[in-house]
Amino acid sequence: MGRIKKKGTSGQAKNFITRTQAVRKLQISLPDFRKLCIWKGIYPREPRNKKKASKTSNAATTFYYTKDIQYLLHEPLLAKFRDQKALEKKISKALGRGDANDARRLEKNANRPEKTGKTKYTLDHVIRERYPTFIDALRDLDDCLSMLFLFANLPSTPTVPAKMIARCEKLCLEFEHYLILSNSLRKSFLSIKGIYYQATIQGQDILWLVPYRFNQRVTGDVDFRIMGTFVEFYQTLLGFVNFRLYTSIGLVYPPKFDKNMDDHGAELGAFSLEGNGIGAIEQPNHLALKKEKISKPDPKLQAEIDKLKLQLNEVPEDEPMTTQTVAAEENEEEKATETIDKFEPALPGGDILLQPSYSTTDPSTLFSNSTFFLSRETPRQPLEFILRAFGCKRIGWDAVLGDGAYTHNELDPAITHQIVDRPPPQVNPDGEVAVEDNQTAQSLQPVSRVPGRIYLQPQWIWDSINDEEMKRPDLYAPGAQLPPHLSPFVKKVRGQYDPSAPLNEQEREGEELEADTDEEDEEDVEDDEELAVREPSLIENMESNGGMDIAGSEDNDSNSGSDSEAAESFGGFSDEEEEEDEATTSAKQRQRELEAELSGVAIETPKIDPVAEKKAKARKGAAKKAKEEREELERARMMMSNKKRKTFDKMQYSNKKKEGEAEVLRAKRRKIEKSGKTAPRD
Repeated sequence: MGRIKKKGTSGQAKNFITRTQAVRKLQISLPDFRKLCIWKGIYPREPRNKKKASKTSNAATTFYYTKDIQYLLHEPLLAKFRDQKALEKKISKALGRGDANDARRLEKNANRPEKTGKTKYTLDHVIRERYPTFIDALRDLDDCLSMLFLFANLPSTPTVPAKMIARCEKLCLEFEHYLILSNSLRKSFLSIKGIYYQATIQGQDILWLVPYRFNQRVTGDVDFRIMGTFVEFYQTLLGFVNFRLYTSIGLVYPPKFDKNMDDHGAELGAFSLEGNGIGAIEQPNHLALKKEKISKPDPKLQAEIDKLKLQLNEVPEDEPMTTQTVAAEENEEEKATETIDKFEPALPGGDILLQPSYSTTDPSTLFSNSTFFLSRETPRQPLEFILRAFGCKRIGWDAVLGDGAYTHNELDPAITHQIVDRPPPQVNPDGEVAVEDNQTAQSLQPVSRVPGRIYLQPQWIWDSINDEEMKRPDLYAPGAQLPPHLSPFVKKVRGQYDPSAPLNEQEREGEELEADTDEEDEEDVEDDEELAVREPSLIENMESNGGMDIAGSEDNDSNSGSDSEAAESFGGFSDEEEEEDEATTSAKQRQRELEAELSGVAIETPKIDPVAEKKAKARKGAAKKAKEEREELERARMMMSNKKRKTFDKMQYSNKKKEGEAEVLRAKRRKIEKSGKTAPRD
C-alpha cells in the first residue's frame, strides 16, 4: 500500500501562499512587504482554483508564488527593515516614559528620508540583480523617465518631500544633458497629457512623457506612498544609467552643479560638463596617424598599372556586347544613381512596409546656423531642450524666464528666429494699438519688429524636428491658422486612415460619388420635412372645398401600419426584377412614341444631366464590383473548414470595422475640404 498523501502538501496548496502568510513568514510589516515586492519585481499571482490553493480564501485574497517568498528570505534589506522597526519601538518607549533626550538621540539614527533626503539603505544590489546587462536597463527606462519627470513637476507636500522633488529634477536634467551632447533625441509630440519625447540610445527607442508646467493640485485619492516607492527605485536606476551614459562618451559623472544659478531658474545652464580625458570626446584619431605612416607606391609603377587596366577594359567597336561588359555597365549605372531601393508588395493589397529613407541634412545640425529668442509667453524649458538637442548653440529669452540665456536683449541683431505665442497686435483705424490690461496681445507696434527676423509659433519647432527639415515659416507666422500637428509615432497600416496622405489616394472606388448621393438624400429628407410642415394647411383647404373624404383618409391611415411593416420586411429587388423594370420602362417609352407619332406631336426628350449619369454609372459599377467580391469571398468561405471559417469571419469583422472608422474620418475630411476650411488642429 502506497503512502497516503496529506492534504495541503502538494499541488496548488504548496505552490501558492497568501499575502498574510507571506508577511508572517518574513516577519515584517505590510508597508515594508509592499516596498520589497516592488523593488524585487515580485507581483501577485492568480491560481486556477482558489479553494485548492487555500481553504479560507475569498474573492479578495491575494496570492504569491511560494518560491518568490522563499527568495525574499535571503534579501539583505530585511535586516534593515527589522532594525528600523526595533528602533521605532525604542523611540516610542522613550517618549512613553518622558525621556525626551533619549528619544532625540535615537531619532538621529532613525531612517527619515523626508527630512534628510537620504536613506539608511541602498538599492544598488537590487538594480544589479534585476538588470544584468545595460540594454535591459535601457529597455525599462520608459516608465522610469515618465515617473521622475512627473515628480519633478509636483509641488512639495508632506507625502512628497521637497528633497525628493529636487533629486528627481536633477537626475532628469542630467539625462537631458546627455541627449543634447549625443544628439540622441529623435521625435517629439504635443498632446493633451503632456509632451512626448523619443530618443534612440544604443539602438533602443525610449519614449517618455513630460507633463506641462502648470500648477499641479495634489489630491487625496492618490496613494503617494506607493508611487514614492517606485520613485525611490527609479532614482537609483536612472543614477546608474546616467553614470554609464556619461562615461561612455568621456564625461565626468556627476557633472558640476551650480546651486546659485539653479535658484535663479537656469536649470540646464546650472550644470557644467567636464571630460575625463579617457573617453570618446578627447580620444585622438589613431586611424589618421596610421594612414600617414603607410608608405605610398611608386608613381611610375602605378601609372603603368593604370594604363594596363584601361587597355583591358576597352571594348572594340566591331566586338558584340558580352554579358560581362553589360554587367559592368549596369554596376556603373547603379553606382552613379543615388536612389534607395523600395520595398514593393508582391501582390496588390499586401502589407505596407517601412520604406528606407535618408535625409540630406543631419538632424543634429538642424538649428546649428540659427539664433533663437524665446518670448516670455512661450514654454522655455521644452523649447530650450529641443533646440539644444538639435544643434542650436545660441538661445536667448526674456530675463523673467531665468538665467542661462545667450542674451536677454530682444533687439540683438544676431537673432534670426523669434518664437512668439501671442496673437498679432490689434491696430485701430487711426493707427494706434489697442491697449489691454491682460497679456493676450503684443504691446509692440507692428513697425517695431526687427527687420530680417523670422517670427514663428512654437509648433514650427516640433514639426521641423519630426520631419527633419525646417518647415515653411509663412505657415507658422503669428496669428496664422496652423497646420495639423500629427503624431510622429503612428505607423501606417493598410486600410486605416492616414491624415498625411492625399484623400484621393485613400478613397475606394466610387466612395466620393456615394458620399455626394448621401448628401443629396439628406437634402431631399429636409425638403420632405418642410412639405410635412405645410401639409395640414393643404388638408384644411381641401376640406373647405369639399374635395376630400375624411373617412376615407382614416381608412387609409389604418392600413398604413401594415404597409410600413411590409416595407420593413422587404429585402430589395433581385436582378430579374430589375431587368423586368427596365423592360417595362422601355415598353412604356415605345408606347409614348407611337401615340405621339399618331397625334403628330413631338416628344419632349428629357434632359439628361451628364454628371448625374456619370454618378449613376459609377454607383452601378461599384455595386457590381462589390457584389462580385462578396460572391468570391463566399465561395472561398464554403471551401474552408469550420475552424478556419470562424477565424476568417473574425478577420472580416475586424477589417470591416476598421474600414468603417476610416470611411467616417475620410467623410469628415472631405466635408472640410469642400467647405474651403483647413484641417482642424489636433
